[in-house]
Amino acid sequence: MLLMAASSAFAFDFKTVGAPMAILYDTPSAKGNKLYVAPAGMPVQVMLSYGEWVKVRDMNGDVAWTQAKGLSARRNVLVRVPGARVFTEPSDTSQVLMTADKGVLLELVDPNAVTWARVRHRDGIVGYIKASDIWGL
Repeated sequence: MLLMAASSAFAFDFKTVGAPMAILYDTPSAKGNKLYVAPAGMPVQVMLSYGEWVKVRDMNGDVAWTQAKGLSARRNVLVRVPGARVFTEPSDTSQVLMTADKGVLLELVDPNAVTWARVRHRDGIVGYIKASDIWGL
């Protein structure tokens, strides 16, 4: 039981930028410097909460602050390798449904993924991708 509590303490908390976008700042204040605008659907790792603000990290490792209300619990992931393959089953030997380039946004269908993640492409294709090929888990 202690081992399970320890592993969940180190679990990453990922959210998705809600519609239409989120402004990311260098401090937890709208008076801070605007660093960039994150598009709707972009996954971010929540590192810290401070009142109505959250400190987040993006796929490139950049860290910034944004308002918590601009994030959604919906889970998306980004492909982090060129030519990542989405399969019909969680196996390298199953049929390839599509190949995704680095940076392609996919909806995470099963948030409890470990080795393989079940994902949905915006075109409706649903399949499995290696967890090591995506960012946002």
